Amino acid sequence: MQISGSTRVFMVLGDPVSQVQAPRLFNALFERHGLDAVLVPAHVRLEDSAAFARGVLSARNVDGLWLTIPHKPALLPLLSRCDRDGRLAQAVNAVRRSEDGSLEGALFDGRGFTKALAHFGFDARGRRALLVGAGGAGAAIAAALLDTGLHTLALHDLGDRAQLLAQRLQPHAGATAVVAAGNDPAGYDLVIHATPLGLRPTDPLPFDVQRLRADALVVDILMKPCDTPLMAACRTRGVRVEPGFEMLVQQVPDYLSFFGMHAAAQAVQADLSGVRALIHAG
Repeated sequence: MQISGSTRVFMVLGDPVSQVQAPRLFNALFERHGLDAVLVPAHVRLEDSAAFARGVLSARNVDGLWLTIPHKPALLPLLSRCDRDGRLAQAVNAVRRSEDGSLEGALFDGRGFTKALAHFGFDARGRRALLVGAGGAGAAIAAALLDTGLHTLALHDLGDRAQLLAQRLQPHAGATAVVAAGNDPAGYDLVIHATPLGLRPTDPLPFDVQRLRADALVVDILMKPCDTPLMAACRTRGVRVEPGFEMLVQQVPDYLSFFGMHAAAQAVQADLSGVRALIHAG
């Protein structure tokens, strides 16, 4: 990759940031599609994120920010515009500077998830789904699921987080019933795990796998190089389970399009196999 005075610069903010895959993935795509752009990581503390964003986006060759934990909710007060999923989930994972200098945000996590469901061959229309984990990623997935025609979307989390999210979503849910519920997966067609449980080997399972329907689809959005404990338990029981990597794959064209790289977005969308290969190579 050749960096010059005309290279468009993007940054991905995180705390920590060493684990992010976006620079390796997108820089390879920039090079592959002949884009004079670079994505670099920036390790920024949460309390510094707003000031950092204001400062760095004042540079005319810095065109936007990718956001990861814990920054997705932090920049909302700076935005003049935000897409619907970002407003409902109260978080964004991309921020760009408009021509007038104002900032605009978008949230692609949930859209990536629903497109992953289509890739898995799962039709959500009229089905019942349980989402375990109503934090940032869970809220994004819940907001996007409102567009899939679900019959019921049940949310579970500790404290009142699921109840508050259900109240925020229901006015926008159309015919979908959005409710706060327990973590019993019995009777659901789709069960989504969106908590940190499974990052450590001593973590308990987020729900009782024995209670799953035999024909249910489980999606564990944790992205680990090997099966999570939940995935292993589902496979032992013979229940179909998918990891979260496809959710990331499906977001790539959205990022490229949001940042004005429309030809590359269309080319990547037409054949996502190269993105999958880059992600799994890491």
